[in-house]
Amino acid sequence: MTEPALPLVSVIVPCKAPGAVLTECLQAISNLTYPNVEAIVLPDDPVPDGLPGAVVIPTGPVGPANKRDRGADAARGEILAFIDDDAYPRADWLDRAVEIFAGPEVVAVCGPGVTPPTDGILAQASGWVYASLLGGGNYRYRVLPEAARWVDDFPSMNFLVRRAAFESAGSFDTHFYPGEDTKLCLALLERGGKIRYDPDILVYHHRRNLFRPHLRQIVQYGIHRGHFARKYPRTSLRLSYLIPTLWVIGLVAGPLAIRNVGPLWTAYKVAVVVYGLALAATGGESVARTRQPMVAIMAILGVVATHAVYGVGFVRGFFSRTLRR
Repeated sequence: MTEPALPLVSVIVPCKAPGAVLTECLQAISNLTYPNVEAIVLPDDPVPDGLPGAVVIPTGPVGPANKRDRGADAARGEILAFIDDDAYPRADWLDRAVEIFAGPEVVAVCGPGVTPPTDGILAQASGWVYASLLGGGNYRYRVLPEAARWVDDFPSMNFLVRRAAFESAGSFDTHFYPGEDTKLCLALLERGGKIRYDPDILVYHHRRNLFRPHLRQIVQYGIHRGHFARKYPRTSLRLSYLIPTLWVIGLVAGPLAIRNVGPLWTAYKVAVVVYGLALAATGGESVARTRQPMVAIMAILGVVATHAVYGVGFVRGFFSRTLRR
């Protein structure tokens, strides 16, 4: 008896222009062990000589959500696999993903975006900010392989979805960036779909260096999450997202408001000490995993800066009527 053909998977890669990271990404796609794949790359401008193994669709200077939607329109596959151009998949990336799609209730699958071990110290430290318990919290599984689970929100740097479910959900909402992936996940859930995270659906994702590039991205994440906490609270109004904001408010306003209130002032000082110990633990775990003390030092500083910048961004986004594209 003939086995059914494996579904075609369309790998969609938005980018501004071809470069070293895109070359790395396409090379990894060409080395995938899954046999039925097409790659679609969406740069701003035409690429005169094309790109090996990929369909190239110039889009002009539009945002990532718009590029992904255009890629989906051109795709032939029944599964759409979204990956960023600064990420590259492990060779078995699609094998496990397609297996999981055998469950009819599964409309999307996703997996961790691990910082490449060959990245420089500042990028490694940025990655460890996300991967640490203090920096990544309940969501560190997004950047570290952890136990498989059902999730309700996941970034589009490593996100695969059934074409039919994607179209039913209205594709990516181009009014949001960042946040278009959160909005898509919410739309999938509202239609009764389930999203499965699996650690074997793994890509390597280059991080932005500490400090300025990393923090620019973090403030945008904070603005997006704050806005969504007010407008779409189902998956965004959560304590784990509020903690950095509460930390910023407490750090600044605490001494002014409770300095003369003995028990509260003592509690404030204890909280600061606990936070310091948690930072030390973050550094210790970083050294244990990376064997690079300088990465640990930079990650500790990065966690503090990330909390502050994210907290400010969250407040700003919460009170914003719209998100800037």
